[in-house]
Parts: sequence; structure tokens; C-alpha cells
Amino acid sequence: MSRPPAAARRTRAVLTGYFLGLGVVMAIWGARMPAVQHAAQLSTARLSLVLLAAALGMIAGLTTGGRYVRPERLPALIAGGGAGLAGCLAVLGQCTTLASLLLAAMVFGTAHGILDVAVNTAAVRCQNACRRPIMASLHAAYSGGALGGAALAAATARTPHTTLFLITGLTLAAAVLVGAPRTRALTGADQPAVLARQLAGQGGHAVAARKLWLLGALAAASLLGEGAAADWAAVHLHSLHATTAVSAAAYGLYSAAMMAGRLMGDKLTATFGAPTVVRAGALFAAAGLATGVSAASVPLALAGWAAFGLGLSTTVPALITAAGAGGPRAVATVSVTGYLGLLAGPALIGALASITTLTTALLMPALLAAAVAALAHRALENTAP
Repeated sequence: MSRPPAAARRTRAVLTGYFLGLGVVMAIWGARMPAVQHAAQLSTARLSLVLLAAALGMIAGLTTGGRYVRPERLPALIAGGGAGLAGCLAVLGQCTTLASLLLAAMVFGTAHGILDVAVNTAAVRCQNACRRPIMASLHAAYSGGALGGAALAAATARTPHTTLFLITGLTLAAAVLVGAPRTRALTGADQPAVLARQLAGQGGHAVAARKLWLLGALAAASLLGEGAAADWAAVHLHSLHATTAVSAAAYGLYSAAMMAGRLMGDKLTATFGAPTVVRAGALFAAAGLATGVSAASVPLALAGWAAFGLGLSTTVPALITAAGAGGPRAVATVSVTGYLGLLAGPALIGALASITTLTTALLMPALLAAAVAALAHRALENTAP
């Protein structure tokens, strides 16, 4: 396989840094949420309002980004979104009232949404320039950043969250400024002019509305599983009488397995094609989680969550790649729909568990993974980097 152009390699390095930083920020924000709640003396209901503000801001950012992203605007949107996200993290650490948290969380979510759609659009462009799959490895950088951020939050557990948020936010904002010259190069020099025109929406292959919504539905099903792992894996292990440390390890295993799968994903996709890789992975995820939650065994439960992360690791990168043929708006549509699954999934599982059992409720992500496997070929046919 031919070596990618030098401009594409430089673009890939820049985008890897942004995906990595995004993972770090989101992990630190989530891991130190209890400290934010305590500092502002928020009830659970009021904390939910803060999280809702961030979610609404993100949807607004994704929608806005999808509407206004163009090749010539990518540098400004990526750098602005990255600096804004990092700056908001620093500000969030200083907020001690509900009103200030709501405002900062809304802006934080908006910056996240703009950055998300911009870097994924740029990643599709870069992948086309490379003429081989790279999307999974870029998303692996996000997973690695999330693991690193979680580890940093755990290692600094005795450090005030105000200090951690401030130092992390300012450090990442400085990194954006230092990398600004390279970010400014992300305007189309990373790929041939024909591909640039296609992904700008000037002669590219339109994605049919029915297929676009199918891609979004599969993204929602996959990200619902991610939300389930984040919010319910530890609870599931605890219900099996695992220790606190072992219970906490469940999500860590899921995340590590997902990162490992994404690191292998590009090579597998190049060899077997996205539809085959996603279908096989989703079947593995469904079988692994179903076995793990059905067996009253801590080792099998841990293995089940790891299998779930490994199996779903290539799904979202493949769906974003398929949506990228329709340009930034298509990427934004799939992202918004997918994140709705991420946001709503944990609550749906909780509601189902309250009227049945947790074991029964956790079979829902496994069934959705099976649905992803069944529909993968229809959604991803004719997908190529």
C-alpha cells in the first residue's frame, strides 16, 4: 500500500492530538463530577439540570457545526472548539453556584459539539487523502485520552477539582495555541482537489435520507451501549457482590478493550471491509454481554463487558465514515442521533430495571448490538475510505 502524502500524515498527527485532548477533558469532567456537585451544594436533581444544559449545548454545537463547516472554516472551528472546550473546563472548576454552572456547562457542551463535528469531518477528509482506513485509530486516541484522563483524576483524587480543572484546561488551551500553525493547514491541502470538492458538498455522493437515518439509528444503538457501560457496569458487578475496586474495573476493562479494538480496526477494515468487521464485532459484543450479564459470575461479567467494548469498537468510526460521503451535515446528523442514544440509554436501562431486573435491563444493549450486526451490511455497503 502506498505511503500517504506528507500533508495527510501531518493532518493525521494534528487530529490525533485533538481526539486525545477531547478524551482527556471528558474523562476528567465526568470523574470529578461529585466534587463539582459538593462545591456548589447541588442536589441530584440540580446536578441533572447541569448535565442537561451540557447535553443541550452539545446538540446545539453539533447542529451549528454541521450547518457551517466548510473546508476553509475547519481550522477556525477545530481550534476554536478545542480552545473553548479547554477554557470552559477551567471555568467550570471555579463555578460554585447553580446559575454559573448552567451557563458554563451550556457553553462547554456547545464547544464540544462544534469540535466533535469539525474533527470528524476533517478525519473523513484525511482518510480519503490517505486512501486507507484511519478513522478507528483516531477514535482510539479519544479512548486513550479518556483512559488517561480517568487515571489522572484518580491519581489526583486528593487535589481540589478546581486546581485539576484549571491546570488541565489551561494546559490544553496552550497546546491548541502552540499547534495553531498546523491547525491552519487543515483547509484542503491534505487531499486531492476532487475529494475536497466532494466532501465540501460540491459534487460528492449524497447520502439518501433513509440511509442517513439508518446510520444515525445504529450510532444511537452503539452509543446507548457505551452509556450503559459507563453508568451501569460497576452497578452490575456490585450486584454480584464484587468489591468496590473490582466493580470499578468493569468500565476500565470495557474502555481498554474498546481502545485495543480501535487500534486493530483500521487494518481489519482494510482487509475485510467495514460491513464485515462491524457485523462480526457487533455479534461478538452481543454474545459477550448477554453471557456476562446472564451468568451470576464476577469473572464472566468482567469478560462480558470487555467483549462488549471490543466488539463495538469499530462501529461508530465506520458509521461516521459512511456519513462523511454526504458532507458535514450528514456527519452532524449521525452524531446528534448517536448522542441521543448515549444520553437517553442509561435512563432507559434504569427505568427498565425498576420494573423488571437489572439483568433483564442490561440485555437491551446486547439486543441492540445484535440489531447493529443484522443491519451493518445495509448501512455500510459501498463504504470505502
